[in-house]
Amino acid sequence: MVEFRLPPALAEQARQFAASGAVPVEPRLASTVVLMRAPFEVYLLRRVPTMAFAASMYVFPGGGVDPRDAAVQPGWAGPSPAEWAARLRLPESVARSVVCAAVREVFEESGVLLAGADVDTVVGDVSGPDWERARIALIQRELGFAEFLTDNGLVLRSDLLAPWSRWITPEFEPRRFDTYFFLAALPEGQVTRDVGGEADDTVWCSPAEAADGRFTMLPPTMHTLVELAEVAGVAGAGGVEAALAAASDRDPADAIRPI
Repeated sequence: MVEFRLPPALAEQARQFAASGAVPVEPRLASTVVLMRAPFEVYLLRRVPTMAFAASMYVFPGGGVDPRDAAVQPGWAGPSPAEWAARLRLPESVARSVVCAAVREVFEESGVLLAGADVDTVVGDVSGPDWERARIALIQRELGFAEFLTDNGLVLRSDLLAPWSRWITPEFEPRRFDTYFFLAALPEGQVTRDVGGEADDTVWCSPAEAADGRFTMLPPTMHTLVELAEVAGVAGAGGVEAALAAASDRDPADAIRPI
């Protein structure tokens, strides 16, 4: 198990929680996606101040697993749910829901859709009004993601995701998540959109710039950016491809627990 030491302020919060004798809440399963584009840049959004978790923090697109992500099986291309289960060391239905949540959340929060008609294609521009209506319906849970894909003749492109890490929110936090981090390259012909809702700012910048202290963020986001900046320092202009390649050598099931 990998351990990551908290900043002093959060460490004090942890000590107060331990002294209180409170029981930690059960972490909710979640997925987040680091969108990348060349030259090596990553996409960040700032959560609105009214959010109950990570308010005003810069984060990657992501969120909790929806029950329908596990209950309904979408059309699928790329590594099978069984292969993902082995990679993430999860039951197959759980692994499928984690991957499905990653693709659904990145569409809901950035307008980028990691799907295509088959394993050899990726949908192009999805910024039109029909796509936007579907995106809003997904956010409002009026439409299931599997139904959305079927209605548009698409399959989930699981091969466009590269698992990177797993972070579990510290026990002292009132809202906790067991989050799987994935990398994905921005598909050709697609653009991120400031879709509003949970975010009030969005930015593309290099991992090194994002990690230099200009943005307020939680340790998992910062640590991921530092790791990607190291990849960029070695790979130069080929940073996106190098990051995706580096993911294959990592153990994304080994939980990082800030203490």
